[in-house]
Amino acid sequence: QVQLVESGGGLVQAGGSLTVSCAASGRTVKGYAMGWFRQAPGTEREFVATISWGGANTYYADSVKGRFTISRDNAKNTVYLQMNSLKPEDTAVYYCAVHRVRWSTSSLVDEYDYWGQGTQVTVSS
Repeated sequence: QVQLVESGGGLVQAGGSLTVSCAASGRTVKGYAMGWFRQAPGTEREFVATISWGGANTYYADSVKGRFTISRDNAKNTVYLQMNSLKPEDTAVYYCAVHRVRWSTSSLVDEYDYWGQGTQVTVSS
């Protein structure tokens, strides 16, 4: 069993930056791909980014490409999402998740196996 805990969310002005983290415990996730998703009120959970087990491969949603960077530190069992040039439409609860494959560009919620509780990111205009 894997437990994921996100942190680092908060309130930031448009154009600002924020980094959210996801710490895994219970079982190592270093052999698995990891992803970030987000969900705004009244909307479905949407894919943001994913990273391969070793960190060499990444894949982003078009809406965040060039602004967000996903990374991981397997020694710390932690995945990060650095968010730059934030926009009000980036406001959402951000979730990390485990995909029990080495690498995939899958953006489908149902293919991810373990989820954290989320961290709120609010971007003011």
